[in-house]
Amino acid sequence: MKNILKISLMVLIAGLSTFASSAYAQSGSNARAEKRQKAMSAWHDDMAKFRARSEQDRQLAELADSLASIQAAAALQNRDFVFEADNVTFKNGMMNFVNSTTNFISVKGNRAVVQISPSSFASGPNGLGGVTVDGMISGMSVVKDKKGRTNLSMNVMGLGINAQIEIYMYPGTNRASATVYPNFNSNTVWLEGTVVPYENSDVIEGSSL
Repeated sequence: MKNILKISLMVLIAGLSTFASSAYAQSGSNARAEKRQKAMSAWHDDMAKFRARSEQDRQLAELADSLASIQAAAALQNRDFVFEADNVTFKNGMMNFVNSTTNFISVKGNRAVVQISPSSFASGPNGLGGVTVDGMISGMSVVKDKKGRTNLSMNVMGLGINAQIEIYMYPGTNRASATVYPNFNSNTVWLEGTVVPYENSDVIEGSSL
């Protein structure tokens, strides 16, 4: 009888131990699941906040681009602007990323200045690593095409320049491209950059030819 009771007690203890282990394992599993759920909820909250900030930043960027575009278009029409180039491509296909303060096309009334200074190592004729030429403007026209792109065309003639210049500004922004076609040779130059009102530009003009 004692042996039977002893065996029963051992079975009961083993059962309780198994139940306790199972309950502990289940409790641990529930805790881990709850922890994962909290982490996922926090991640979703962070992503929602990030998307909200990104959307707000995008809207602010679009507003800034739109304002810059309006100002640039008015400056083109008023002959009072600077095209500040950040890269220049020459006839041989070589493209140079350049300093926009020393590479530009400026227009003030009937006067235009074209300055290309791709080198930061040599002083060049203008003292800024390149060439600066200026002249009087003739035949200027500013039109907007069906795609909303503003196109400016003008002729510039002076002691060091005799060229046709075309500037194309993309819709909704002040980003633009420009092409300088010299009338006395085929050394065409292509530029990419931004158009800003003359008074808002901080370009540095070198010595003209």
